[in-house]
Amino acid sequence: MARNLLKNPSGEEQLEFWELTENGGSQWKVEDMPGDCGHDFCSDGVTKYFVTSFELCMKRQVIDILAEDYSPEQLDAQPAVTVEDWYCGRTDCGCTYLMTVCLLDENHELIQDFKPEPVTLDPDSDDCSWKQVSHTFSDYGPGLRYISFEHGGQDAKFWDGWFGVRVTRSSVTVEV
Repeated sequence: MARNLLKNPSGEEQLEFWELTENGGSQWKVEDMPGDCGHDFCSDGVTKYFVTSFELCMKRQVIDILAEDYSPEQLDAQPAVTVEDWYCGRTDCGCTYLMTVCLLDENHELIQDFKPEPVTLDPDSDDCSWKQVSHTFSDYGPGLRYISFEHGGQDAKFWDGWFGVRVTRSSVTVEV
C-alpha cells in the first residue's frame, strides 16, 4: 500500500509542515473533532481538523518526491498519483472549499494540475457533513519531481472567528 507523502495531514502537529499561503481573518486554527456545530469523522483515528476563518485561508505543502525515496526512473514511468481530501462545514454557517494540486517537474514547472470548482456548503440545503474529494493523475508524461498540494477556503457570512471550511485527512500517494 502506498504511503501518504503529506506530513501532518490532520493537524495532530498543529500547523507544522504547512506553508500558509493565505492566512486571513482570524487565521488558520486546529480544533478537536467534532467541534462546535460539527460532525464526527466517518472513520476512527481522526481526532483533529484544520479550520478556516472569515477571510481566505489557504495552506500548501510541496513534496520533493525524490527525497521520499522514489527514483527518477520510477517517476518517469508515470505512476498513478492519487490525491484525496476531506472537508465539511458547520451546521450554522456556510463556507467555501478550494483545492489545487499540481504535478511539477525539476524546475517546478507545471506538468498537470487538478483544480475542481470551488464547493459552497450551505447549511440550509446541505447537512455539511464530511465529504471526500479524490483525483488520480495518469498519463502525464515523464519528468515528475514535485507535487504541490494546496487547499482551504473561508466562511460565507464573514463571522469573526473560525466558522469556515474544515479540512482533514489529506493525502497524496504515488503508486509504483
